[in-house]
Amino acid sequence: MSRARNLTGMRILLAPALAVLLALPFVGCRAMARAGQAAGVVTPEQADAMIKTGDSFGKALEQITPEQEYYVGRAVGATLMSTHKGYDNAAATRYVNLVGQTLAMGSDKPETFGGYHFLIFDSDEINAFAAPGGLIFLSRGMLRLCKTEDELAAVLAHEVAHVNLGHAIAAISNSRWTQAFTILGTEGAKSFGGEQLSQLTTAFEGSIDDITSKLVTSGYARGQERAADALAVTILRRVGYDPGALARVLGNMAHDLKPGGVDFAKTHPPPQARIADLSKMKFAPPAPAPAARQQRFQQSMRGV
Repeated sequence: MSRARNLTGMRILLAPALAVLLALPFVGCRAMARAGQAAGVVTPEQADAMIKTGDSFGKALEQITPEQEYYVGRAVGATLMSTHKGYDNAAATRYVNLVGQTLAMGSDKPETFGGYHFLIFDSDEINAFAAPGGLIFLSRGMLRLCKTEDELAAVLAHEVAHVNLGHAIAAISNSRWTQAFTILGTEGAKSFGGEQLSQLTTAFEGSIDDITSKLVTSGYARGQERAADALAVTILRRVGYDPGALARVLGNMAHDLKPGGVDFAKTHPPPQARIADLSKMKFAPPAPAPAARQQRFQQSMRGV
């Protein structure tokens, strides 16, 4: 009975430590750990674990190499592919890659370690994702939303812009908090027996799940979306597409997206807000699109 009471007490003591760690920058972990040790709230082993947690988070925020970004992107892509089926349409895939590669060459980051790759998901949802390193995914639903090649280019330019600006990497770096908490739990549990380890693992499991879910489903902040839209307009202008196509495709989304849905509407600011931001940008009217461009679009999108 006293053993169970001790385990409960230990979890009660560790819970405030986790809460404070969540609330403070990682630079405060060392001072907090030593203060907790001095007060008798945590053991020396647990204090060392908290310091290792802070060090882990600090390393996670360091600039990663292009090669590391590539492999992180592959892991993100594999996760997406585990829940989204690829669309078996070679003609549409070649076409999307043709447009996408053209936009990538006109971007601020025309080369990545593994190159840019564009894949279509076989889904009616209206959505698009940009994984680190240049892996870009969009759904059949998003393709059908586009009425012209310029509008398709606008969608792809926005995702290329996210890669250029490192938004996905920034989100993944923040998610290393999960790794940090895992180290805290593992290191702290080394001084306990098997039963305590089980209890401690359970205590941390829910927090890790919450953090991971938050990162995966929340989407980018409006400021990041605004920056990606601004760079997308620049890329479109460089390549020769109509920069106003981005506002038009956003207008299509405003008409077709269902509030509260699990697609683009869930992870992005309202299209109307983005259209309002784009309306503040001034650019000259583009030259008329060649007739062959629309013919190519219609032929490639047949049956999508």
